[in-house]
Amino acid sequence: MKDGSRQRPVQKKKTVSFSTMPNDRKINSTAACISFMLEGCEMKKVRSNSRMYSRFFVLDPDMRFLRWEPSKKDSEKAKIEIKSVKEVRVGKKTPVLRSNGLSDQFPDECAFSILYGDNYESLDLVATSADVVNAWVMGLRYLVSYGKHTLEAPEAGHPSLRTSWISSVFDLADLEKAGRIPVSRAVQLIKALNPGMKASTIELKFKELQKASERPGGEVACDLFVEAYCELCTRPEIFFLMVQFSSNKEYLGLKDLMIFLEVEQGMEGVTEEMCLEIIGKYEPSKEGREKGYMAIDGFTRYLLSSDCSIFDPQHRKVCQDMAQPLSHYYISSAHSACLLEDNFWGSSDISGYVSALRTGCRSLELVVWDGPDGEPVVYAGRSTTSRVPFRTVVGVIDQYAFEASDYPLILCLAVRCSPPQQRLMAQYMKKSLEGKLYLDPPDPEEAYLPSPERLKSKILIKGKKLPPNCHDSEGDVTDEDESLELSRRLGEDDKEQPEGGGLHRLRLSQELSELVSLCQSVTFRDFEASRRGQRYWEVCSFSEVEAGRFANECPEELVGYNKRFLSRVYPSAIRIDASNMNPQDFWKCGCQMVAMNYQTPGLMMDLNAAWFRQNGGCGYVLRPSIMREEVSYFSANAKDSLPGVPAQLLHLKIISGQNLPKPKGSGAKGEVVEPYVCAEIHGIPADCAEHRTKTALQSGDNPVFDESLEFQINLPELAVLRFVVLDDDYIGDEFIAQYTIPFECLQTGYRHVPLQALTGESLPNATLFVHVAITDRRGGGRGHKRGLSVRKGRRVREYTSTKATGIKAIDEVFRTATQPLREATDLRENVQNALVSFKELCGLTPAANMKQCILTVATWLLHSEGAPTVTLNLGEQYPAMEAQGPIPELLRKVLTAYETMIQTSRTLIESADAVYSKLIQAQQAGMDFHKELHRLEAKEGLKGRKLQKALESFAWNITVLKGQADLLKQAKAEALDNLWQIHNAGQSCGIGRNGSASPEPSRVRTPLEPIPETEGGSDMASC
Repeated sequence: MKDGSRQRPVQKKKTVSFSTMPNDRKINSTAACISFMLEGCEMKKVRSNSRMYSRFFVLDPDMRFLRWEPSKKDSEKAKIEIKSVKEVRVGKKTPVLRSNGLSDQFPDECAFSILYGDNYESLDLVATSADVVNAWVMGLRYLVSYGKHTLEAPEAGHPSLRTSWISSVFDLADLEKAGRIPVSRAVQLIKALNPGMKASTIELKFKELQKASERPGGEVACDLFVEAYCELCTRPEIFFLMVQFSSNKEYLGLKDLMIFLEVEQGMEGVTEEMCLEIIGKYEPSKEGREKGYMAIDGFTRYLLSSDCSIFDPQHRKVCQDMAQPLSHYYISSAHSACLLEDNFWGSSDISGYVSALRTGCRSLELVVWDGPDGEPVVYAGRSTTSRVPFRTVVGVIDQYAFEASDYPLILCLAVRCSPPQQRLMAQYMKKSLEGKLYLDPPDPEEAYLPSPERLKSKILIKGKKLPPNCHDSEGDVTDEDESLELSRRLGEDDKEQPEGGGLHRLRLSQELSELVSLCQSVTFRDFEASRRGQRYWEVCSFSEVEAGRFANECPEELVGYNKRFLSRVYPSAIRIDASNMNPQDFWKCGCQMVAMNYQTPGLMMDLNAAWFRQNGGCGYVLRPSIMREEVSYFSANAKDSLPGVPAQLLHLKIISGQNLPKPKGSGAKGEVVEPYVCAEIHGIPADCAEHRTKTALQSGDNPVFDESLEFQINLPELAVLRFVVLDDDYIGDEFIAQYTIPFECLQTGYRHVPLQALTGESLPNATLFVHVAITDRRGGGRGHKRGLSVRKGRRVREYTSTKATGIKAIDEVFRTATQPLREATDLRENVQNALVSFKELCGLTPAANMKQCILTVATWLLHSEGAPTVTLNLGEQYPAMEAQGPIPELLRKVLTAYETMIQTSRTLIESADAVYSKLIQAQQAGMDFHKELHRLEAKEGLKGRKLQKALESFAWNITVLKGQADLLKQAKAEALDNLWQIHNAGQSCGIGRNGSASPEPSRVRTPLEPIPETEGGSDMASC
């Protein structure tokens, strides 16, 4: 055993994680775990005084006792009888391991605890690595459940489900029926069964096994093939996961798979039929499929499949409300899509438009110039040899406009050609696009643009428009925005530009002007002028620099502006290399069209591409509600949580990597990468963060990281998670792969991340294996400090309050909400704190669900001798957990915590409606003043900064009241769901009784429908 878990290398950049299992020692079966325990190893024993002592731990040869030495105790006392073990917990799941004095001294994955004896005492241990922990935990759990006798069967030569299947595969390949097959055929067979595995790795394994068995040669027998397959194709991390849920530690039965899918993967409504379908699809052995068993190979295939993707399949199709005004959506937008390279010398080509449209782009820029022979041409670079005829571009748009999405396409015309060629442009568009062009004049009676749903299969032209009183065939319009900046960048500006920097004038033909309807380009003056005079169908374009200044200096005004009007942000003129701006800088302020250089891969395009995948790739994404509501307070540059938006915690465990390629252009020696993973959150400034794992050295193509990361997400609707795999080598390019996904699209549970190259293409068979959990921030602190925070909860609880506007009548209305706001916070926080305490006593993390808690308690009871000492009374709406006779101290604490959780949940469920109504009434009463706000401000004499402060306070109060009401509504729904989980788990695990009063109807109630009072429970004051 090597101990490298805490080593530090010389380079400051690296934190290193060495594999602690020798290369020839691979734990790929329960028997291997037992064998490892029989040999023993050194671990640290943690005492209640927070001190740690090194001890040698070993399993007795008869497998009845776990012993440790040296010890001051008599050797007969320094042991634990296996049959007395109640539970084996992984991680810092006991008060001793969670204590502040120890929490930072070792990683969570290196700790485990053994609860034993009638009093549930704990033996707390710290191993040298997660590998060692897994071996001990799996072996102990197996012995506790089945004892030593079940191990004898495999050793006696009885073939397991897996061995039988591998042997049958060998028999099919043994065409000559000689009992041996050529090594080359064996290599190809294993490679076919495990795509991504290198042939050289398989060949080396056969050579090792042939040498060890003294059977060299060009052929292999069945037993050696089986051994090679098991060693090469068993992923220990998946095997350890499987045995946690397996009833016999060798495969998952139907019940085992159901529990895994419900408890760990968060699936609802799982049935035996669904499990049989999964087994039938992924289990390779015929016997397994017939009997409803899933062994390690089928389980691995399932976890790697699209059915178990990290990306929520609901988001693969349009899943958002598409009936909102156009200005309420982010719109996938391309800048200079015709360019194949940079903005200066890059050549133009129609393939750029085809590619953009096929990926769901809904806003294209067309820069049109005078071309030879009177034909307008499109180009954006200085190269004059690759200009594309406008007629050809329009034909391509007609062909591909709605191939990837039915929702409206916006063509942004930057016109630099003469009126005669403009008339040709109009004729080509009318002829080619026919009924697709949206030409209806805007309705002045409306206040907002039509919805994407209403504009389906329509093409909108964004461009300049002649004034209504112009009846000539052409006229002058101002041309001071993007098209002028582009011509300046290319050095081809009109000689007619006025001296002294006045507005540039452009001659515009009436025919082209008439094609512009809902997206009329106008000059942005200032926000006040827009509020007073801009019409909803007028669109302003901002340079990256100008929009960035507004985003930094007056983000609230930019957010407010974008609620009603469309805005387009285009890259700075200095980006001659076609690099991309960060779209998040402008999305956070509500800017709908952030024009990206699609031809330039990298982080920014990763963010853009991932962002627009979340609504079926249709090119439209609904903005967060806090950015759409007429009255709401949102600061794009907030550094903390937002009023009325529930902050969430993302718990991310990076477990392992598979088939990682060598970085392109790397100058590092050898073929083995030394990878580490960076997890990045991109969103509002309060959410932007990055954490990295340790570097996995000497790990081949399949490194194990086993590292937990945590992020606080204050605005989940705008957050994006990016995984980046890098090679910790200073020579050459360190980039290996990446994958980017919106936070809202994450599926919780054990998932594989399909890695992509820098250019966005999928890397075949390259994945990261991760575990994802998402919890509310409420309920006590972060990470390992959670228990401490809960105990201090009442003293440090923060209450959201309203702010004074300076207008007496309005402030009196908002003041009536002070008490309901406090009550809502207390109802929610009391339940959350009680939940966390109960989960901790069950030895689970705050990310665990209620079903896991009940199943854990049931496991303790079923491992006790005699009948269960605790039962769940399922005949009650709020099921009591009742003790039958004397119980150990730990169980007594669990029962007390459970009772507190039930009572606080009942108080919330039965009080939520009344508090919710008070909050909504106050919010609606405040909104009644909205239309009269300016009159009231003038009456009070509010001006300048005081006026701005009053408007912000009013918006803050409306946002807080609606947000806190929504949080209470959500909390009640979650409390009802917890009750449903308790009933469901109680019935399935055998500790429930009187199961007639199933709360199934409660689970599908309208969230704030009152629940009839039942006898047997008492209300609990809400602080």
